[in-house]
Amino acid sequence: MKKIQFNRSTLLIAIVMLAAGLLIGWLVKPSSSPDTSHEGHQMENAESSKATIWTCSMHPQIRQSGPGKCPICGMDLIPLENDMGEGDPMEIKMSPTAMQLANVQTAVVGYGMPTREVRMNGKVQPDERLIYSQVTHLDGRVEQLTVNFTGEPVRKGQKLASIYSPELVTAQEELFSAQKIKDMQPALFNAAKEKLKNWKLTDQQIENTIASGKAQERFPILADVSGIVMEKKVNLGDYVMRGMPLYDIVDLSRVWLLFDVYESDMTWATVGSTVAFTIQSLPGENFTGKISFIDPVINPATRVATARVEVANPGGRLKPEMFASGIIKTQLTSKKESIMVPKTAVLWTGERSVVYVKKSTDQGTNFLMQEITLGPLVGDNYVVKKGLEPGTEIAVNGTFSIDAAAQLAGKPSMMGNPEGGTVTTGHQHGGTAPATAAPAEPAKVSKQANAAVKQLFDLYFPLKDALVKGDFATAKKQAGDLKKAFEKTSMSLFTGPAHDLWMNHSGAAMEALNKLMASKDIEEARRHFKPLSGQMVALAKAFGPFDSTVYVQHCPMADNNTGADWLSLDKEIRNPYFGDKMLKCGKVTETIK
Repeated sequence: MKKIQFNRSTLLIAIVMLAAGLLIGWLVKPSSSPDTSHEGHQMENAESSKATIWTCSMHPQIRQSGPGKCPICGMDLIPLENDMGEGDPMEIKMSPTAMQLANVQTAVVGYGMPTREVRMNGKVQPDERLIYSQVTHLDGRVEQLTVNFTGEPVRKGQKLASIYSPELVTAQEELFSAQKIKDMQPALFNAAKEKLKNWKLTDQQIENTIASGKAQERFPILADVSGIVMEKKVNLGDYVMRGMPLYDIVDLSRVWLLFDVYESDMTWATVGSTVAFTIQSLPGENFTGKISFIDPVINPATRVATARVEVANPGGRLKPEMFASGIIKTQLTSKKESIMVPKTAVLWTGERSVVYVKKSTDQGTNFLMQEITLGPLVGDNYVVKKGLEPGTEIAVNGTFSIDAAAQLAGKPSMMGNPEGGTVTTGHQHGGTAPATAAPAEPAKVSKQANAAVKQLFDLYFPLKDALVKGDFATAKKQAGDLKKAFEKTSMSLFTGPAHDLWMNHSGAAMEALNKLMASKDIEEARRHFKPLSGQMVALAKAFGPFDSTVYVQHCPMADNNTGADWLSLDKEIRNPYFGDKMLKCGKVTETIK
């Protein structure tokens, strides 16, 4: 009985102690609960901060929590890296994987001796100082021709023709009469001989005539020089007068190379400059010569001056009218070397030129946009006047990808936002993309995309032809049709790199078309045709080839001597920037077959 009472007492004590523990825990909870809650919020925020944001590389204002398609252009969304905005607000960070995918390549800036190349086209022509007219020295009828066709070689002293001359017969009879009294009147005899010499009879011919005692009826015409007959001007039986040309004969032992030098290149082509040239009909052979003369007057129709190169021509291998291509390499400075960068490293809008400087840190690789001042373009490199120091490492390939990444991160960029900050408006890409943005190889696109792009060129070429003819009304109409075709072209036809290229260049092309359509006269329309053609050249390189061969043509005189390109289906130059004023000004620089 006592044992049972002990167990009940023990149970009662345990219950009281448990209740006391719960009471103490409840009293302590207010001071400990906030810490636990704060830790939970921190974990929740950390997980939230690690959530991936998906965006469009061409429309950075798009932000989604998961993958999908861009609602504007239909392009696949890509993950936005959270660390892109960390660090220096002016720098853009790129991971090694991103650099590899974007084909970003860098190089160290250094000094170089800038050499300007001037390319010229020309022809082989005879040396004008070695062209002769073979004339007759007496009146008469052509009785015989021993040289009968153009191109026949002749030697000095060779008999070319025979002429019957009544005056010559009379003069010989006078000589015979004077000979009979030469002892009494030697002066009369000498005068009769001199009369025959005036008709270009040699002393030997005169002595032979005296020895024969009979007057010759046919007088031979002998070649005064050696060379090639360039033109035959007389036929058998023709009556000729003294001094009349019978043949044009040229000596081709030396020839001229006459090259066309554009007005903008005349600074680099001077008398004494060495020209390396090739002949189209002699492939694999290289020739050199020095400029001996440059025309002091520019041809008003073609806006070129002629530079003359004199070369020896042993064996007559260089024939008149052969086409020649020449190059003059001129150093821009002889005092010091200049900083040079590849033209692929430069992004430009016509007013601003920038490069991306590479900076490597422990955290990774960053790129900083650096504005520079450019000098002339020499070959594939620009001379940098200001903005870079030797030893600086810059991106020389993939610069547009870096610029796109900077735009995506709201950093300063050439394409979208030069001053930095978040981009909040769409379609700002591509407005300033130059023609050099096109890849070296055509982009891989579907047949539908290729056909859509081809339709654009079917409307571009009539626009170009209208500008050639100076037809302002037709040019504006064609510009409107081309703009509508751009707008109707679905962006969903282009995927991957092709999509980026289309977005970069189509927007700039439509902007140029808007300005062309708003032009007040043909000259203003031609000015806006330059940026349009720049984008069309880039599209042709990116999405060609097409069914027909397309020629990229260039006029160095267009746009106030800065030069401009255009596309043509015809190899013949028909300049849309000048029309009839300088219709033939320009040359083919590239062929898209």
